[in-house]
Amino acid sequence: MNLVASPPRRQLLRPALALMACALCLASPCRAADSKSFYVAPRGYGLTPETEPPRYVHQADRTGLALFKGVDWLDIGLDYRVRYEYRDNDFRRPVQELDDPFLLRTRLYLGIKQRLDPLRLVLEIEDARRNGSRFAPDDRDINKAEPIQAYAELFFAEGAGPDRAVSVKLGRQAFEYLDRRLLARNEWRNTTNTFDGMRLAVGRRHNDWQLDVLALQPVRRFTSRLDEPEDSQWLTGAVLDWRRWSHVATLQPYYLRLTQDGAKAPSAVTRDIHTLGLRAYGVVGSTGWDWDVSGAQQFGEDGPRSHRAQALIVDGGYTVKHPWKPRLSASLLYASGDRSPADTANQRFERLFGFARPLSASDYIQWENLKSPKVRLEFAPTSSVRVDVGLSGYWLASGTDRWNAAGLRDASGASGTYMGREFDVRVRFPAGPHVGMNLGYARFEPGGFTRATSGRSDVSEFLYVEVSFDAFPSK
Repeated sequence: MNLVASPPRRQLLRPALALMACALCLASPCRAADSKSFYVAPRGYGLTPETEPPRYVHQADRTGLALFKGVDWLDIGLDYRVRYEYRDNDFRRPVQELDDPFLLRTRLYLGIKQRLDPLRLVLEIEDARRNGSRFAPDDRDINKAEPIQAYAELFFAEGAGPDRAVSVKLGRQAFEYLDRRLLARNEWRNTTNTFDGMRLAVGRRHNDWQLDVLALQPVRRFTSRLDEPEDSQWLTGAVLDWRRWSHVATLQPYYLRLTQDGAKAPSAVTRDIHTLGLRAYGVVGSTGWDWDVSGAQQFGEDGPRSHRAQALIVDGGYTVKHPWKPRLSASLLYASGDRSPADTANQRFERLFGFARPLSASDYIQWENLKSPKVRLEFAPTSSVRVDVGLSGYWLASGTDRWNAAGLRDASGASGTYMGREFDVRVRFPAGPHVGMNLGYARFEPGGFTRATSGRSDVSEFLYVEVSFDAFPSK
């Protein structure tokens, strides 16, 4: 189907509303769930979604402050993060230059629950700034005094049966699903991905199954004024977590649809991209082995061209029985690239709104037009210190398509496909009950494609020191 005009919003909402109805129909006859939790956390590096509410948020009466004694209906959080970055020859920049900015981010969270149940209210404000950079302001680092969450929630603790909650959230929201590669808040970046619209959830994380249905508009960030929903785009779909066999595998089938009205979009391109995928992960008993496999198929229309793309991730690890808990892992990531800009089909995988950092510590790589093998070692020399070391290689899946983060492309394919390799190391530890430290270094060595298309052959180095302050640590 080739869209030539913007479909009315009610048409875009119909798939989501239908899925909502199906979810409630499925949920109503369900039996009471077992009291145990079926949830098993993935062990893959950087693959655990942020909690809702976020980790820096605490129930008021658990902060230990006399002011909040007995206040169990309020969630509160105040977090401040400052990160110094030393970037030499950043390939995301058009010129080879040293940049050493300070990134500053403040977040305030207020949530009201139980007091007005089933109505709950959430407000999260973020102020993100950058000082000392040699480059022009951009929305990756700067988003001043912005409500990144402002929604009302109808929460029914047993809306779908005993211990089976139903939740409907309306308003501005920031969240993460699956392995964060398609939908994420993007916690590393100084600014946050947000959406305006509706999310329905049947079940909770500890249940044997959970269904999330969404109908949202991505929010466009502005550096110095209030953000606005991207009126030309809608994201709809559903994500199912099937945990009944979580002692063996957790299954996550999903469907996501991104539509864009070319009459309203700055690019003037009409798009209708469907993503159908399945993720499965698990821990192999007490053997120390873990695994995580994900595949996705995309189809639809991308302007005048059809869209056909694929992606695959295979990840496995082994945790040694040792006080340091060392985990050695290896992974292979693939996302198709466009074979020719002149033909009638686009094969470049659409990465949607994912979190790129697990792909590259330098933040260079996105889940599109990519082949990337990785190895990583993680360990904890003390109960509070965590260290990880990684080595990654990067190739274009299609030599005629782009390396998007760097803005590099050779449509002839003559420059090859090898982008480069990256070594990275990170150390995290608390410096007190309110303070967390995060230190890291990454070295990117450009490959033949990068040298030929950029005209730059020097390595890229990235060093950072990050300090975070949590005003209300739980007691």
